[in-house]
Amino acid sequence: MPKQVIVQPSIDAVEIIDTPIPVPQDDEVIIKVAVAGSNPKDWKYPLWKNWPHNSGDDIAGIIHSVGKDVFEFKPGDRVAALHRAGKENGSYAEYSVAPDWTTFHIPQHVTFEEAATVPTAALTAAIALYVDMKLPTPYNTVEPTVENKIPILIYGVTSAVGAFAAKLARLSGLHPIIGIAGRSGDYAQTLVDYVVDYRQGEDIIAARVEEILNKEGFGGKASHVFDAISEGGTLETTLRFLDTNGGIVSTVLPPNLFARDKENFKYPPGVTAINSAVPRVHSTHKDFGHLWSRYLGRLLADGRLKPHPFEVVPGGLHGVLTGLQKLRDGKASATKYVYNVEDTGDSPTTSGILPSERVHSKSHPLVTFPFPS
Repeated sequence: MPKQVIVQPSIDAVEIIDTPIPVPQDDEVIIKVAVAGSNPKDWKYPLWKNWPHNSGDDIAGIIHSVGKDVFEFKPGDRVAALHRAGKENGSYAEYSVAPDWTTFHIPQHVTFEEAATVPTAALTAAIALYVDMKLPTPYNTVEPTVENKIPILIYGVTSAVGAFAAKLARLSGLHPIIGIAGRSGDYAQTLVDYVVDYRQGEDIIAARVEEILNKEGFGGKASHVFDAISEGGTLETTLRFLDTNGGIVSTVLPPNLFARDKENFKYPPGVTAINSAVPRVHSTHKDFGHLWSRYLGRLLADGRLKPHPFEVVPGGLHGVLTGLQKLRDGKASATKYVYNVEDTGDSPTTSGILPSERVHSKSHPLVTFPFPS
């Protein structure tokens, strides 16, 4: 029987269980997973919610079956997809489920490993830039001039979300693109116009950003900031150079839960602040999810968009625990962890500590956060 991974809240164990092949709802596709990709939320969500479940959302593989209302996909198609976060039959499995509107065909020259780096990160970046920040899209842009150029600063630019934001910003003609990065500065240089090293400290970051913006004619203040980290002090740092009179900031985590001083942190009245949550493509922004999933396939096909660098974690589904722990421990740097499902083979069904030893955390600030359904 096919198998799937259940990630335990302690992130000290996963359980690999037998699961029948899912049956699609009318607007769903069932995918025989070739490669699953990991995201930081995949270890955080089970911990935050104290909920053991298959937390993977990035899928690349072959269509196995489709619901009765699906007409764009058929069995045998090579696809990538974004699974609905928190729902059953996630990507850490031999067979996974995705809505047809967040599924797209994979070009022949793109590997399953490359495709598995795209859905969550690229759609998060797209919803932040084009829904929340209302920036020009790559298909509705103009050649930047001194008069109409739009700057953007991306904190965490070598994370998968940050990197896709930079790539899309480039396609949209935004300039200058300023990226804040750390030990992956060389990769950051390929993505943006200017790189600022966060390891130099908050004061130097702020001074360097202001210097760049002054040089580019923006008076030292950033009109658009995308914070792809949104914890550990990044919220406060970006506020130091954000234009407080009309600036806009998009975060991937809610500031009222991840600011240093959660209860008192506030953006000035002149700032528009949005917590950009990709699950909206499965609820309030289905049309956006449909359009952008297909557009991502087109951008990959003609080479305008490149996948994120990746590392294959050995062991197939048995490697999921290792990958999630490496993410938790901050070992990922400009890389996405992916798992070749066919490498799973036969091994014990439980990895890590024994169930009786698991310690479930209930203290994380997102335990009660109302994530979009």
